Amino acid sequence: QLQLVESGGGLVQSGRSLRLSCAASGDSFDSYAIAWFRQAPGQTREWVSCINDRGGSPTYADSVKGRFTIARDNAKNMMYLEMNSLKPEDTAVYYCAAAKTRLPRTPLSVDYWGQGTQVTVSS
Repeated sequence: QLQLVESGGGLVQSGRSLRLSCAASGDSFDSYAIAWFRQAPGQTREWVSCINDRGGSPTYADSVKGRFTIARDNAKNMMYLEMNSLKPEDTAVYYCAAAKTRLPRTPLSVDYWGQGTQVTVSS
């Protein structure tokens, strides 16, 4: 079992930056690939980014490529999402996620979810 708890969401103006954090506990965090997803009101949960268990092979959705950066610190059992040049369309609940055997790029491939943190970008 792996527990994930996000923090760092909030209200920010368009063009500004925000960093989300996710603290892991329980199982061996460094044996999981991790990801960030988001869900806007009335929308399905959308994959944002993922990275493998060692912090390599970061990949990003086209909508955030060049603006968001995923990272992890296995020594601290932490994962992060640095979000720059935020846009109103980035407004959503953001979820950290982990998967044991594969890079999580779809909700069905996720083994564990955080509870979510709200990010609101005003224009």
